[in-house]
Amino acid sequence: MTPAPLAARLSIPGGPLFFPVTAYGPDGSVDLDTYRTHVRRGVEAGAAAVFACCGTGEFHALTPEEYEACVRAAVEAAAGRVPVVAGTGYGTALAVRYARLAETAGADGLLAMPPYLVVAGQEGLLRHYREVAAASALPVIVYQRDNAVFTPATVVELARTNGVIGLKDGLGDLDLMQRIVSAVRTEAPGEFLYFNGLPTAEQTQLAYRAIGVTLYSSAVFCFAPEIALAFYGALEAGDDTTVNRLLDGFYRPFVELRARGRGYAVALVKAGVRMRGLDVGEVRPPLHEPGEDHVKQLAEVIERGFALLEKEAEDTK
Repeated sequence: MTPAPLAARLSIPGGPLFFPVTAYGPDGSVDLDTYRTHVRRGVEAGAAAVFACCGTGEFHALTPEEYEACVRAAVEAAAGRVPVVAGTGYGTALAVRYARLAETAGADGLLAMPPYLVVAGQEGLLRHYREVAAASALPVIVYQRDNAVFTPATVVELARTNGVIGLKDGLGDLDLMQRIVSAVRTEAPGEFLYFNGLPTAEQTQLAYRAIGVTLYSSAVFCFAPEIALAFYGALEAGDDTTVNRLLDGFYRPFVELRARGRGYAVALVKAGVRMRGLDVGEVRPPLHEPGEDHVKQLAEVIERGFALLEKEAEDTK
């Protein structure tokens, strides 16, 4: 797929962006059959795109061989119905290797995560992402977070880079994002995509929409697509009553629970998937499973979310 078609497909989504968890069997190995089921169910539920082997998919925990197999499985499960974007990262040499593996596996694009460990200057970051973009024919979305934070001038240069089609923000600095959007709009006009990539992005999406960022990832979609889709639909329709009802009754309690454990942005999501009936296994180290009390609280939050959907249905009769 060339950059233009992928950008076009992502710019007019019909639902949230789906970041599937990676399924492991009882022995800890990748369970591709269960993974395909997870991806297929997400696509059939209404995901606008599949972002395979990214943060929620434990990219950091996968060997190159497992990574390629998972990306290929996601492509098979999506069956061309929605684009599949694969994560890539680490140092430049490995990021280039993963980019080429993703291309071989049939992915439609790449999400380029921050380089491993080092805190680099803007010049080095720009060189890194340009080398990743040049490594394959796949269009690249750059992920801003942690040690990869960009000035507006750097994002302008990224937007001018062949193959780079967008920026996903996991930092949450709205002042910086507004300046980035403004700088790109005036200095590198053309189609450039922006994504809200904060954990549980629904919690901040009202603010991001105000500066023109309409695309967002949904971890909740992994285990409660019904809730994620209801929120997405209400947001698109300008239904503030439903948006606020879900924020107050479901998303805020979920975010507060997520904040009670390191790595819960992945581990709690995976627990939710298991809770909804698909055994995707546990997280791999160095992440750890949520405690029993937190799992119980998660079940209560999910139950509350579905009760809100039922109330919404009753109110609209």
